[in-house]
Amino acid sequence: MDTNLPPAPLRAPPALALAITGSGGAGAMRAGEILLAAAASAGLYGRMTRAMGPQIRGGEAAALLRLAPDAIESPPDSIDLLIALDWENFARFADEIPLTQASLVLADPDQGPVPQAVTASGARIAALPAKALARAIPGGRANMVALGAASRLLGLPRELLADTIAHQLGAKGEEALAANRAALDRGAAAELPALARRLTLRPSAAPRWQLSGNQATGYGALAAGVRFVAAYPITPATEVLEYLAPALAETGGVLVQAEDELAAINMTIGASFAGTPALTATSGPGLALMVEALGLAVASETPLVVVDVMRGGPSTGIPTKSEQTDLNIALYGLHGDAPHLVLAPNGIGDCARTTAWAVGLAETLQVPALVLSDQALGQSRAVIAPPPPAPPTPGRLLAEDLAAFRRYDVTPSGISPMTLPGTEGGAYVADGLEHTPRGAPSASYTDHAAQLAKRARKLAVFDFGADWADAEGAGTIAILTWGSPTAAAREAAMRARADGLAVRVISLRLLAPAQPARLAALLTGVTRVLVVEQSDGAQFHRYLRAFYDLPPAVTVLARPGPLPIRPGEILAHLPVQE
Repeated sequence: MDTNLPPAPLRAPPALALAITGSGGAGAMRAGEILLAAAASAGLYGRMTRAMGPQIRGGEAAALLRLAPDAIESPPDSIDLLIALDWENFARFADEIPLTQASLVLADPDQGPVPQAVTASGARIAALPAKALARAIPGGRANMVALGAASRLLGLPRELLADTIAHQLGAKGEEALAANRAALDRGAAAELPALARRLTLRPSAAPRWQLSGNQATGYGALAAGVRFVAAYPITPATEVLEYLAPALAETGGVLVQAEDELAAINMTIGASFAGTPALTATSGPGLALMVEALGLAVASETPLVVVDVMRGGPSTGIPTKSEQTDLNIALYGLHGDAPHLVLAPNGIGDCARTTAWAVGLAETLQVPALVLSDQALGQSRAVIAPPPPAPPTPGRLLAEDLAAFRRYDVTPSGISPMTLPGTEGGAYVADGLEHTPRGAPSASYTDHAAQLAKRARKLAVFDFGADWADAEGAGTIAILTWGSPTAAAREAAMRARADGLAVRVISLRLLAPAQPARLAALLTGVTRVLVVEQSDGAQFHRYLRAFYDLPPAVTVLARPGPLPIRPGEILAHLPVQE
């Protein structure tokens, strides 16, 4: 087993964080998307997170960006620049926009007094009459004025913004483009104080992708061969389906919008049984409805993938905010002894790689695979380096000797040959009843015990390789995490190393089946562990305690959403004392 950890970077990349806020319809999100695309053209990396309420229309809206000359995905500890198009509903997400005395706030004086939550931070406040400047331009928009001001303060060339606006808004016509360019120039010409620091632009020919985690999930599914998707729209997973609908049509696949999640999961099982790699995407409430059918997939050994883009719960919870609290239902929600796969991407680009790997593993092991993404990954948009491909997998084991074919034959690997419907001499019964090796229903203890052991064995003996987790760094302190907090953990570790504290980061990509021997190898020499998760009930920590041997000194940073876990928060919890 390979226990050599890759070298870890010593310093976090210099970065700037900004927020553009306004009521729904003010254009904060559009301005953020344009700014992120222009930053990518300037050679920067970055991430944009959307902050919004659960309203269908109106309500609060904020584009939260972080830009850097090197790859970066972590949320910032504080905001360098806040541009408020208005203060309507600002209080609803004020705690998601941490300000300090080093922050600069641009406020429109015509939009009322600056909230006490902002003035109490000690941030510098300057006037940007965005709406008045926009009104002076026929067809002008305040968000374009704000974009011009942001571009100048950040040091982004005006031409890049203009080109990006033309690319994204060109369909609106030349008159609208001219108004947008004029508003951009008005914002860039405004008299404003400088930011405490500026970005360093590094022109580079290195390839970059710009996409959201949900789009990356869809891309990974297609790359792995998925050609059938059935799903019912649900926040925050709907964008997976929006990406896949046209992409499947172009690749000969099919997407069906089912009437509900029960229909979606059963359609997915049927398509897979027929021989087509299949997937559905949902969130926590939808996953709860799919649990019974997932048991059918386990019993009939039908491969499929369920992507759960997690959100705050329970029940309807907070649909537009992130949390990692579906871990327990993903691990333990199926009734009976029902071995299955649970995986989790640890970054926006990794959504593609992990989803593709999940498809390959499900097809190879003939099991359902649950992929736990979340709102923070799925609905964030990032400029990233192209992710590496998923590990190769053998795919479905198809029967060659049909004369001796027994669908649920008890094999040393636990994987039995299967056939596709219509194969002469390869018919078999696939339902939820326990069965004999030939598939005939059976209530026999002998058959039940043999099939239970077979289904468990195929996950226990399969070699998942080193990709089951990502690990970097060395030292006696380890940060142990999974999913979206991984980026913050990596940045916290980089800051700690810059201060002379050796810290390693271990992020689990494969959550089930557990890999105790592999984690023990990665923890060699570690005496203190910090477990990081976004769960009020410390679900990840309790899971680790159930399946893994951890060092004696364990500290837990476990709290709910909607606030992201930030690098500084992790640093403050590092167990530095023996």
